[in-house]
Amino acid sequence: MEKPASPVGEPFVMTRVFNVPLEQMWGAWTERDQLMKWFGPKSITIPHCTLDLKPGGIFHYCMRGPDGKDMWGKWTFREITKPNRLEFLVSFADKDGNTIGSPFHPHWPLEMHSVVTFYHHAGIGHGTVVRITWSAFNGTEEERNTFDTSHDSMREGWTGTLDKLAEQLTA
Repeated sequence: MEKPASPVGEPFVMTRVFNVPLEQMWGAWTERDQLMKWFGPKSITIPHCTLDLKPGGIFHYCMRGPDGKDMWGKWTFREITKPNRLEFLVSFADKDGNTIGSPFHPHWPLEMHSVVTFYHHAGIGHGTVVRITWSAFNGTEEERNTFDTSHDSMREGWTGTLDKLAEQLTA
């Protein structure tokens, strides 16, 4: 699969250490049933998703808010290197998996480039470091600027998401 253009702008980066083995962390990010239990900000549930874990494959998911409203998204996988790296394009989607614009901001990029890396934490016997790098992908200058100035909001959302992941891993 040929990779289109590169990410642009100022990347959003978040790193967190979890006290679980690398293999367990990999499963949390690559198994459908596990993703449904933790993915999304704290008040969000995933009532439906499909996962085709291969380059060119898609994770298509429905995020349901506390108000009962649904918002769909997808990851289109570009590279999968077990158990250390996932690279994918993130976008909003309709229920059929078609890429759509953001429902919350008219100048949000249509696609974002994400790389999630996993590696053993030397200071914890079986700990895993997760590093998320997220960038605007293609898009206009205005879309890149919107993304680049939204890092605080993204950090809040990802903090809640990773809190849910930590809870799920220790359940």
